[in-house]
Amino acid sequence: MASRFLRFSVLLQKYRTPVLIASCGGVFTANLFYHVFPDASFRPLYQAWYKGAPVTLSKKLENVFLQVMKDYGISSPKNFSAFASFGFHPVGAGVPWLPAGAEIGIPANFNSTVDNTSGITDRNIFINGKTLDWSSDDGSALREALVFSLDAQKFAIAREVARLQSGGPVLSAAVAPLCLGGAWVYSVVLKQMFGLHGGPLLFRGAANVVALGLGAASYFLTSDAVNQWLDFSSDKHAAQVSRDYAKGGVEFYDKILSRNRTLRSLMGQKGEDIYAPSGNLFPTHLLRLKHTPYTSRREGILTLLKKDKV
Repeated sequence: MASRFLRFSVLLQKYRTPVLIASCGGVFTANLFYHVFPDASFRPLYQAWYKGAPVTLSKKLENVFLQVMKDYGISSPKNFSAFASFGFHPVGAGVPWLPAGAEIGIPANFNSTVDNTSGITDRNIFINGKTLDWSSDDGSALREALVFSLDAQKFAIAREVARLQSGGPVLSAAVAPLCLGGAWVYSVVLKQMFGLHGGPLLFRGAANVVALGLGAASYFLTSDAVNQWLDFSSDKHAAQVSRDYAKGGVEFYDKILSRNRTLRSLMGQKGEDIYAPSGNLFPTHLLRLKHTPYTSRREGILTLLKKDKV
């Protein structure tokens, strides 16, 4: 057994560069696969269904989507397609300049208006195992938080368009292979610093474990930093379409914060563990950076409005 391990170690040492390149390429491909074929991976996952059949996007939301494409200046709108998704705000995946293009899911509550909330109240929402009463105070507050004006809807869709158009999925997918390469660099540097290349196998193994730990920490922190940068960048590009879009962005984040505060109240202890009193999200792991605060995203758009940069 020991001889097999030694032979494997020698082989790995001999071909370490090709193995590293293949590993990084494989990780990058795996992370990007979700976005290369969004119609086969993303759309089925987020597609809204009703009575066993996929929900068709309403004509109203089709027109809103096409208007956003026009306002954003997308030269090839055929690279983007929209579908009816579940949830309460738009989601997107794909790379617009690849053959499969990008997919954006638009939720049913975007059909709702202040006078007609059927897109919201015709759904049953279970919180702590109980069906939410839409006529209760908390139910009314949640319903109000889920109704967006036309400008807020346009901003929310444009935010997804901006993220995909700027190559956000590619940047996110590149983080893991870079950190994997970084772990290899950490390993080499540690062994050189402590003269372990010809040292005992146990010490070299310990150096590799430390290098992997540093690589994992680098991945968590870098991934979150890149995602936060993409969030702020997408908001900025969407808000700069026009002042109406920017005002819609402020409303959009106001409504998200209000929704999260309501859910915090409804969900009890579990809600307090997920949502801050402000409506922001708490980190899910000690090594993770704070989730991009909705309050900061809202303030960023307000700053653009005050500086007349939209």
